[in-house]
Amino acid sequence: MTQLDGGVVPPVCTPLTPERELDVPSLERLAAFLIDAGMHGLFVTGSTGEVAYLPDEVRYRTLEVVAGVAAGQVPVLAGVIDTTTPRVIAHARAARAAGADALVATAPFYAPTHPTEFPGHFRAIRAAVDLPLIAYDIPSSVGSKLPADVVAELAADGTLAALKDSSGDLEGLREVLAATDATALRCYSGSETLADLGLFLGAHGLVPGIGNVDPHGYLRLYEAARRQDWDTARAEQTRLGRLFELIRVGGPRMGRYSSAIGAFKEGLVARGVITSATTSLPMVPLDDAEREAVRRHLAEAGLL
Repeated sequence: MTQLDGGVVPPVCTPLTPERELDVPSLERLAAFLIDAGMHGLFVTGSTGEVAYLPDEVRYRTLEVVAGVAAGQVPVLAGVIDTTTPRVIAHARAARAAGADALVATAPFYAPTHPTEFPGHFRAIRAAVDLPLIAYDIPSSVGSKLPADVVAELAADGTLAALKDSSGDLEGLREVLAATDATALRCYSGSETLADLGLFLGAHGLVPGIGNVDPHGYLRLYEAARRQDWDTARAEQTRLGRLFELIRVGGPRMGRYSSAIGAFKEGLVARGVITSATTSLPMVPLDDAEREAVRRHLAEAGLL
């Protein structure tokens, strides 16, 4: 299945064993949990999936496992995130072989790349691998914002099928939506806390990291927005916003990313979906008090 029609497409966590090997049974349970919850697709090896930390063979095995569970029920999007075009193309070819239905790529990073070079980057990926390509706009990680005119240009010539907007820039999202044809480009909001506003502006779907822990909540929000029941959508967003505060349980003793990924995984352990909350090195693990704080957040959200 390759149709990208919107909906809720969570960026799947990558469960690890305490020895930091891929926990295949936990990953299979997580993929099945998300599909059974009604998710419209699964995004593997994204930021929430710890893509920057995973050895290549773990990236590809993760994709194989999720694609096997999905078995065509929903599209599986593969993050092919790397620094430069040749490296991304190598990941893209491997992802196609491992069962990806679509590819997700950022602008180049670390290498000194100018926005004038972005179109060539995405066109080269699309030309090398015949799968739908989603641009991932995440300037906080790659250091560059994807300009709306570049996105519109690449949508118009068929290079891009969709945009995952994790910029936090609602005005920029509005600009992209105004500049593109909805039949040519699907726009997904990557914000957990502004998801309702993104949908109100016209986004076609959501890619929420904490959707791993509470997929049903984001599905309720999305369905309310489709009905234009904005009061219900706003109420669900408020509940989800409170739940999202669990990303701060690590406080000042660790980075926000360590705290967030550890909290997402701890939430999945608490819900009985995965076995271990182990995160990749050099992330700092949660301690007992922080793990208990995650459980309090889940209980307050009605998830335990």
